[in-house]
Amino acid sequence: MKYQRKREDLEAIEHQIVAPYGLKSAGSRGREHPEPESATRTAFQRDRDRIIHTTAFRRLEYKTQVFVFYEGDHYRTRLTHTLEVAQLGRSIARGLGGSEDLTEAICLAHDLGHPPFGHAGEHALNQLMKDHGGFNHNTQSYRIVTLLEHRYPDFKGLNLTYETREGIIKHETEYDKSDAAAYEPEKRGSLEAQIANLADEIAYNAHDLEDGLRANLFESRDLEGLEIWQALHRQVKWDGRPFDEIVRREVIRELIGMMVTDVVETTAASLARHEVNAPEDMQQLPVNVVGYSDGMRQKIRPLKDFLYQRMYRHYRLMRMQAKAERFISEIFEAYVKEPKMLPEKTQQRLEHSSLYRIVTDYIAGMTDRYALDEWEKLFDPYRRA
Repeated sequence: MKYQRKREDLEAIEHQIVAPYGLKSAGSRGREHPEPESATRTAFQRDRDRIIHTTAFRRLEYKTQVFVFYEGDHYRTRLTHTLEVAQLGRSIARGLGGSEDLTEAICLAHDLGHPPFGHAGEHALNQLMKDHGGFNHNTQSYRIVTLLEHRYPDFKGLNLTYETREGIIKHETEYDKSDAAAYEPEKRGSLEAQIANLADEIAYNAHDLEDGLRANLFESRDLEGLEIWQALHRQVKWDGRPFDEIVRREVIRELIGMMVTDVVETTAASLARHEVNAPEDMQQLPVNVVGYSDGMRQKIRPLKDFLYQRMYRHYRLMRMQAKAERFISEIFEAYVKEPKMLPEKTQQRLEHSSLYRIVTDYIAGMTDRYALDEWEKLFDPYRRA
């Protein structure tokens, strides 16, 4: 019996488990800066670990998913959302024969670049940067892992493998898509990158719904006209008893299971139909392979529309979004007008980069509470700087 598994052993196991169309760490296209390989971890496992240990990852704990941190301790934050995406990604990858480690690494990194106050902060920064290259949180995530995190003496960034970097820059939803010009843009994302896309969507559809119900932005009866809600009632055999916390959790759990099962079954059938036998086969197809069935997509669309109208546009959230955009705009304009108010370490970057981009990097890295604290320091005359 062998009591220790070295990297080569893990790569051999990976070769047995990962399907021919999945990416394997032993076949990685490598890192931008050559490094000795780990003795005990595969290249993708090492990427995952490097992402988890970043400052940007820790900051996600106090960045908004939907509700600002002071709304309550039980709502999702950007960190808990990220962990849920990673769990879903691993489950889908396991069901499809993809690399769980690579999928997890991409999932863990997908929101590193999110600014404070969620999409309100992103919208504000994009407007402020419209004449200077714009702002996209996905592109910002890529900047963090390739440039902004400085943890090693010989290079900036995390020096992740090509496959993880490609998965991060090619992460996309119906709301976000980044410029992947440096990563063979004519090719689609890998199986693992495509899985991360769907894991993200499944997580925010289900968990934003749960948080909206918890926050009483709407009630269960408001959802009764949705086909997917009716299907969930049948699945959990809800008989009209009070829609309490246990029932709510049961319904959300069933919703996640329903979406994950549909994605795995639909994608497996699509892989077979296209006769995908290698990563290149899938990346050269005209459409993404990983996705919902037509029936599930038709059920989810009304749910997403409901969340947009009844949750994301709810007056309570709209008020906070308006305040957040004002905070971000005023902080941005103050720093641009007087860069000497930036921390000295940030000022040092002005020799090599645009003032607007440096200010944006600094603000995007803030947590919600740090941004609020910084705003007070800049504009409250009774607050010491």
